[in-house]
Amino acid sequence: MAIKKKTKVSININLDENNVPEQMKWTAQDGGISDMDTKAILLSFWDSENQESLKMDLWVKDMPVDQMKLFFHQTLVSLSDTFYRATNDEKMTATMKDFCEYFAEKLKIKKIN
Repeated sequence: MAIKKKTKVSININLDENNVPEQMKWTAQDGGISDMDTKAILLSFWDSENQESLKMDLWVKDMPVDQMKLFFHQTLVSLSDTFYRATNDEKMTATMKDFCEYFAEKLKIKKIN
């Protein structure tokens, strides 16, 4: 299969003297995003040779904890949706969604649709 097109997503991170992120911006020109501020990034890559995931989890030092809880909840819900699209496993997806509801309930966060 010949490559028809290439695209690029970039992340720029400004660090303090201790290499802690202070500001992060990302660009995805094909998605119409240019230098958009973000306070947190969870990025995973699959290493098929070693059969393991590699990850990069970053957040700026002034990220409020209440926003981090919402971010994690929304990420878990999104992962459930992605899992279903990738596997078509309805039973496990339902189990994951149940956990997302439990997670929100225990953290006393309001689910945002």
